[in-house]
Amino acid sequence: MLFTELGLRAEILRSLSEQGYDTPTPIQAQAIPQVLAGHDLMAAAQTGTGKTAGFTLPLLQLLSTTDAPGTAAQTKFRTRALILTPTRELAAQVYESVRTYGKHLNLRAAAIYGGVSMVPQTKLLRAGVEIIVATPGRLLDHVTQRSVDLTGVEMVVLDEADRMLDMGFLPDIKKIINLLPKKRQTLMYSATFSDEIRQLAKQFLTDPKQVEVARANSTAETVAQAVYPVDRNKKRDLLVKLIEDNNWHQVLVFTRTKHGANALAEKLDKGGIRAAAIHGNKSQGARTKALADFKSLKLHVLVATDIAARGIDIDQLPHVVNYELPNVPEDYVHRIGRTGRAGATGEAVSLVCVDEYKLLRDIERLLKRQLEKRIVPGFEPDPHAKPQPIENGRRSQGAPRSFGDRPAPRQGEGRKSQGDSRRGDSRGEPRSGNRSAAPQPNGAPRRSGSAPRPAGSRTDGQRSSAGGFRQR
Repeated sequence: MLFTELGLRAEILRSLSEQGYDTPTPIQAQAIPQVLAGHDLMAAAQTGTGKTAGFTLPLLQLLSTTDAPGTAAQTKFRTRALILTPTRELAAQVYESVRTYGKHLNLRAAAIYGGVSMVPQTKLLRAGVEIIVATPGRLLDHVTQRSVDLTGVEMVVLDEADRMLDMGFLPDIKKIINLLPKKRQTLMYSATFSDEIRQLAKQFLTDPKQVEVARANSTAETVAQAVYPVDRNKKRDLLVKLIEDNNWHQVLVFTRTKHGANALAEKLDKGGIRAAAIHGNKSQGARTKALADFKSLKLHVLVATDIAARGIDIDQLPHVVNYELPNVPEDYVHRIGRTGRAGATGEAVSLVCVDEYKLLRDIERLLKRQLEKRIVPGFEPDPHAKPQPIENGRRSQGAPRSFGDRPAPRQGEGRKSQGDSRRGDSRGEPRSGNRSAAPQPNGAPRRSGSAPRPAGSRTDGQRSSAGGFRQR
């Protein structure tokens, strides 16, 4: 199947062609016709399969070929589509996808999220935009200030709905949904169809179609996975050895905490391996510079926490390292999904000490297979080592959580209580903040005859945070 067979207008096909795309990915081929037919949609696909283009393309098609209800005076630049994302990086990334594919359409859009001034965002919203890409909390700030009108929204997209639930955004999402017209088209995109997601869909969607292109919690077949058992005090030396022996030049390394990310990046840098950390406590400028340097190979290693890495989309990232395993096994799938995207190959390795053996078993149970174990001479784990407790993570393993409960925040990445003042900062996001770090768009369609890469190449994170554009 080709994009020309999906009923997209010439201007959108022209934008796709300019990016070198002519063949949709499976999620795009299945989802786009359902959206164009006007159905509500639940779509599940693993990371890197083109979910973003799966909703931006039909959204642009519908908005550009139908008129908003009401008189011309009432509908001039009325907000007609709302896309909600869990993090700033992802909001800016989705905005770039809208910008890229809507290049030749007469539509205006804005990316609205915390961590930057509300003033330029307010100016854009009051001038009028048809498409808003936003994080929930910052959007509610604008609702409170009456700088945004959502009464004309015809389409709403909940992107990475599973992660929004995990991050405690359900109350904010409910508030926003209650501000929208009851007659609307709602699309929900998620990595999985968990019970919680299905219950959420019952509340917000009407007779939705379902699209699923990969089994739940599966990892891309293009990602080679391996585990290196090692003592906890030898992890850094083993990481250095793997980088040097294999001549790795671009490695995304995950730690559980911001402090751990800082400490590891500093030790690697002092050891001659150019590295930097990226997490919520970093300033916007520091995050932007670190990611730009990593993409340009000025840095060999980027050390990140889970939430900070959400939305990072690097074309053909070759290596992901779990320096510490995540407490929640689903996060393993999200982590290694940073590599092996959209058909490209990648490698994900995990350095596992005795403290993490239970976490490893949980991950293998989720994946329904055992991961390859590799012992490096000189780094054999001590068979008599005693495990130490791991206290960091989203929530204790096995802790019950009913639908609608706000999950306990990650240590070092949590958000303030609902009663805390968050005006003008990162309201509706983790308080530590995921500042935009020159994000790249996700969900690019598949290139004909080669592995796909994300559309667009803008790295102006500050511009994207305000984000309005006028297409010609």
